[in-house]
Amino acid sequence: MPLNRRTFLESSVAVGAGAAVATGAAVAPARAHESRPRPAKRYSFTVMGTTDLHGNVFNWDYFTDKEFDDKAHNDVGLAKISTLVDQVRKAKGRRNTLLIDAGDTIQGTQLSYYYAKVDPITARRGPVHPMAQAMNAIGYDAAALGNHEFNYGIPVLRKFEEQCDFPLLGANALDAKTLRPAFPPYSMHRLRTPHGRDVRVAVLGLTNPGIAIWDKANVSGKMVFPGLEEQAAKWVPKLRSMGADVVVVSAHSGSSGTSSYGDQLPHIENAAGLVAEQVPGIDAILVGHAHTEIPEYRVKNKETGKDVVLSEPLKWGQRLTLFDFDLVWSRGRWVVEKVGAQVLNSNTVEEDPEIVGLLADEHKKVVAYVNQVIGTSSATMATAQAPWKDEPIIDLINHVQAETVRAALAGGEYAALPVLSQASCFSRTAAIPAGQVTIRDAAGLYVFENTLEARLLTGAQIKDYLEFSARYYVRTPAGAPVDTAKLTNADGTPDYNYDAVFGVTYEIDIAKPAGDRIVNLSYGGRPIDPAARFVLAVNNYRASGGGAFPHVANAPQLWANSDEIRNTIIQWVKAKGSIDPGQFASVDWRLTRDGVPVF
Repeated sequence: MPLNRRTFLESSVAVGAGAAVATGAAVAPARAHESRPRPAKRYSFTVMGTTDLHGNVFNWDYFTDKEFDDKAHNDVGLAKISTLVDQVRKAKGRRNTLLIDAGDTIQGTQLSYYYAKVDPITARRGPVHPMAQAMNAIGYDAAALGNHEFNYGIPVLRKFEEQCDFPLLGANALDAKTLRPAFPPYSMHRLRTPHGRDVRVAVLGLTNPGIAIWDKANVSGKMVFPGLEEQAAKWVPKLRSMGADVVVVSAHSGSSGTSSYGDQLPHIENAAGLVAEQVPGIDAILVGHAHTEIPEYRVKNKETGKDVVLSEPLKWGQRLTLFDFDLVWSRGRWVVEKVGAQVLNSNTVEEDPEIVGLLADEHKKVVAYVNQVIGTSSATMATAQAPWKDEPIIDLINHVQAETVRAALAGGEYAALPVLSQASCFSRTAAIPAGQVTIRDAAGLYVFENTLEARLLTGAQIKDYLEFSARYYVRTPAGAPVDTAKLTNADGTPDYNYDAVFGVTYEIDIAKPAGDRIVNLSYGGRPIDPAARFVLAVNNYRASGGGAFPHVANAPQLWANSDEIRNTIIQWVKAKGSIDPGQFASVDWRLTRDGVPVF
């Protein structure tokens, strides 16, 4: 199996270990020597891990055009990770460490977007992707594929793979025709010890089966993605038979054993814990995809009874996982004696000046790009209250989406149908200022690289859709005080899984139980006809089952676009030249209790 260049070169260097041999016959009686037990041979090493880097090299927010910060004062980016990695390598010895990643690398920031779309790496004599440059310089040994690796299409992913000095692993990313791995399933690494035989560490890469649905347009007929447990059960025994002393899985899959997409996924989305429980022979799993922080989580394997250690570092380079392995030589082989995990916080260190200098030019280009003026706005619009009020800034997204779908269907079979649109408040700090509007202002409304689709639904299905969305609110009795800090995100529902629907009018009675909250649902001033047909302009995430909203994933697709919605918004602003909320903003929904508006 191919190793990255640095690992290959290191494994080719012979490191000898000498031992002094005493030859004097008078040193001690032979019986005394025989009575002393030989000290066990031991060796320790560390596997470092990141995940869900999402295009973050610098501690910078391109949407606000300033240093990244959040309520917990986390820092982000590979430049910070590089400093932590250097510290660990100095403490442990570089040859006693490996560095791996669990996927979602080349999508998520305007930096990654720029080198996929504006100055694409796939162009003839195109640039080297900043994430490849940074990860090569830091010295990654392997990385698993994430589902977002496929967002820009397979050619971009293949070019990124070509530019990396380390393998991109995906044991369950198979060629659709041959059912053979389309990417290397694993990488094998040798660590030299002072005690003779090398330690062989296998890294098995597993990605998310949801790719088949979420990026259907890019992978359909080209790749298939079977379940993680199935492929781990196939490959782990092979790796052990090949001489692996240690097996580490890098899995772009959360640990909860659940799927957040209802029954749309053919396999479990967050299967890392099930892999640990069901597949014997795994020592540790680097977990990704769920964007949660798990310093150390132990799962007992059902067959062996042994603990498998899982760890998930926080997204965007906010944390670095350390798996510390202690091995003992027993019966002619290395045996794992102990495994522990912890995470290091990147806000405790400065950015590595080498990485900052390496990509300074790329950073400047992207900052200049996002600050281009594309139009003007007659008023300030903000998302601060959008989670509980119908705000013009969300109406803007919905207006652009509905207008785009209406134009796409013009002259066709469905041209006469009313077009509705859904949108979420992705960021509570997004804003369109009065006066000049830049690319970053418009892009900040839509921080995800979702694309637009048109789906056919009935009035009854729209009602179900809205009832599902309204679960987002905490039930609040009439007359009770309303605290907006505690009103939303019921049962952990994130902001991006609350949809406001544009084109109909309705009330959400938060005094009622979830599932029975939508009141006075109307279209064109009349109660909605349950049998009437509507076109819903919807993002591909929702259309493919994201958030498990009812009906939409199985609804007929009337049209789909490959361009990102945020780019559609940018192009709309450019074409119009100005934004006037008076032309599209209206209060179509509100929160009520027993018919009385909450706000």
